[in-house]
Amino acid sequence: MTDGHLARRLWPSGILGGMATLRAVRLSDAGVAGWGERLAGGIARGMQLDAEMLQVVICTLLAGGHLLLEDRPGVGKTQLARSLAASIDGRFARIQGTVDLLPTDVLGTTIWRASTETFEFHPGPIFANVVLVDELNRATPKTQSGLLEAMAELQVTIEGKAHMLPRPFTVIATQNPTAGFDGTYALPPAELDRFMTRLSLGYPSAGAEADLLHSPPPPALPPVADLAEASAAIAAVGEVEARRPLLEYIVSLLDATRRHPLSEAGASPRGGLMLLAAARAHAALDGRDYVVPDDVQALAGPVLAHRIQTVGGAAVEAQLAIVEDALEEVPAR
Repeated sequence: MTDGHLARRLWPSGILGGMATLRAVRLSDAGVAGWGERLAGGIARGMQLDAEMLQVVICTLLAGGHLLLEDRPGVGKTQLARSLAASIDGRFARIQGTVDLLPTDVLGTTIWRASTETFEFHPGPIFANVVLVDELNRATPKTQSGLLEAMAELQVTIEGKAHMLPRPFTVIATQNPTAGFDGTYALPPAELDRFMTRLSLGYPSAGAEADLLHSPPPPALPPVADLAEASAAIAAVGEVEARRPLLEYIVSLLDATRRHPLSEAGASPRGGLMLLAAARAHAALDGRDYVVPDDVQALAGPVLAHRIQTVGGAAVEAQLAIVEDALEEVPAR
């Protein structure tokens, strides 16, 4: 199977074609690395973020994935999404999860136009390049499930008609810790599996927090790139080569998470596809057109941990510990 065919498997039919509406741009592997550096600098203008976490965010965008941020309120989750959208000159939309939020409030609906005697589709806030779903676990399961088609297929279906989402497209969802927060609905495993990566930002260092108090982020940030460049970078990542031994290494890691004594259900096959896509992005950001085990190891925790269901009584940190044990157990190929 060629790399182009692999790219089409990672991005369903129509997604790559949707990029043709943008200005034609082609980036080399070195160009993706330079673009990534500019994007990292652009995001850093809006907030201070650990370099490894920032790399995970950019890899998620480049791999065509979605990011789940699990943390307490007020640590910069919304600012991260805004900074990312502003840096690529993309449209940003924010959806606040509440118990009375309906799927139509997110996806859009059709209304009757008496003047034309036809129904007209009015798109919802999901039709943006970077969509922040704030406190996703406060929305009901029905509304949560309304996001699944958009995240998996980059389209929404309203009254039997499919509407394609803009390119590039990424969802950044936040969720509060369930302990101590009333009115939350835990995300089921099938929904967690749709998110390519999961991060917890945590509190900033004392120095970073003092810098934030001294110089709050500006209300608007000029872009450092545009949507055409972002789409070209995504397309270039899809062509990064992954040889058979590397694929077998990923499969062995998945198997190790399934056999771990603390694991009730290990990482899914979709997790393997997501890890490969993220590793390709990591390689491209390093200026390479091929994936090495270091790329896989750098993204294994953020990509795989939240897909693992642990046995009853296991500590919260057990998911990441299972991934770390798998990395130690499986020899790199």
